[in-house]
Amino acid sequence: MTQVTVKNGNLDMALRKFKQKVARDGVPSECKKRECYDKPGVKRRLAKKEGIKNSRKRNKMNRDRDY
Repeated sequence: MTQVTVKNGNLDMALRKFKQKVARDGVPSECKKRECYDKPGVKRRLAKKEGIKNSRKRNKMNRDRDY
């Protein structure tokens, strides 16, 4: 259970800290993942596509660093 203490009646800061803690715990991504069922083949395709995208991004960053 995520808890945040409100100090000096500053509700805005407490809400901001709560959102940060929830995001760090991965709650929004977990909710999005459980929103609908994906077939195993679709999951594999998405993972492969994401891996390709990330590797291209890493290669681009490395290439830019060399110059």
